[in-house]
Amino acid sequence: MPIEGAEIVKAASLLGAGLAMGLGAIGPGIGEGLVGAKACEAIGRNPGEAGLLTRTMLVGQAVSESTGIYSLVVALLLLFVV
Repeated sequence: MPIEGAEIVKAASLLGAGLAMGLGAIGPGIGEGLVGAKACEAIGRNPGEAGLLTRTMLVGQAVSESTGIYSLVVALLLLFVV
């Protein structure tokens, strides 16, 4: 049973979608963990600035998460468009 061109393209798009989400989620996961850890350290050193530090931490995590959302969009395009 020979494998034809359409099957190869579909298999490659599925593999690419998995790699896009797998590798695209590593960076935001590590980045958000580091941001949370450093914010906790900073709040421990200066509890009076907890509100400002928390707000800045949430903005940093939102920016970091945008990379994961971009990889999700690429994976969905590979799954449903190709």
